[in-house]
Amino acid sequence: MYFPRISLSRVPSYHHNGNYFHLLHPPFIPVSKIPSLPTYQTARTYTDFNSQAQTHPPLSPPSLIPPPPPNNPNVTHRWKPMCLYHTHGKCTKIDDPVHVEKFNHDCSRDFQVSAADFERKRPQDFDFFLVFDLEGKVEILEFPVLIIDAKKMGVVDLFHRFVRPTAMSEERVNEYIYNKYGKFGVDRVWHDTALPFNEVLQQFESWLTQHNLWEKTHGGRLNRAAFVTCGNWDVKTQVPHQCSVSKLKLPPYFMEWINLKDVYQNFYNPRNEARGMRTMMSQLKIPMVGSHHLGLDDTKNIARVLIRMLADGAVLPITARRKPESPGTVNFLFKNRI
Repeated sequence: MYFPRISLSRVPSYHHNGNYFHLLHPPFIPVSKIPSLPTYQTARTYTDFNSQAQTHPPLSPPSLIPPPPPNNPNVTHRWKPMCLYHTHGKCTKIDDPVHVEKFNHDCSRDFQVSAADFERKRPQDFDFFLVFDLEGKVEILEFPVLIIDAKKMGVVDLFHRFVRPTAMSEERVNEYIYNKYGKFGVDRVWHDTALPFNEVLQQFESWLTQHNLWEKTHGGRLNRAAFVTCGNWDVKTQVPHQCSVSKLKLPPYFMEWINLKDVYQNFYNPRNEARGMRTMMSQLKIPMVGSHHLGLDDTKNIARVLIRMLADGAVLPITARRKPESPGTVNFLFKNRI
């Protein structure tokens, strides 16, 4: 398989303290022309969610992304953390100006592109990419998915659910969640919103159906779409493990996926292998936003790498596929892979 090669400039590594941080009034920057890494400042965490717990109305309609405003390069947008009650359809403060000032309710604002970003874009095998990054090594704790339009290079919609383990004691769950999400200040949000995996999967399938990306009656595979992950672990290992724990059959739409790291390695051929999201972002000079290992933020950052690669002319084919007769057996389709 042929991949055009694009050289990468080397960028020094950088670190942060794990809390939520943001760019200080960043300008609008086309994804293909992002400059060197800027200076970060520590920002507010999600602790407001813990101190101001919200009530639980019925779930709102699944579409969380309103129509984007006209693209005005003269308008700048300050990065803000997403309202995690909103991503679950449970935000009761959407009319509160103080809350809206602190928290984002439209993640499409984080993915603006310019006309220049389309100059090298190439046709893709899929119309939509489902960027997917799980959290939880014992059982799944967080299930975030972003639909990226392959032609427009923008966000179509977001699905985000916290997942409640079913094979752990309540004491173990509380300890697990505090250690995992307490450092981000979102452990209270998790307890307020988390659902068992089987319910999350049902809601996810309804969401896919509403976007015409999946129909149970048509073999259960995705329609014109493919999962994109940063590595193979999410779809290859953790989803089957969780299905086994939850006594569910592995859904057919998890039979193939795109490992972004493999495509990245073959497309850019970097001097140093990009073994993770942060390395890819560093090599591409894309500043990371949000908290690493908060699944929603990692998914958004992976999507930003994906959009940059599309703008640079990368083509994203399937990189791994299960054997239908033996789902535990995976064929990896790239010889040069991470």
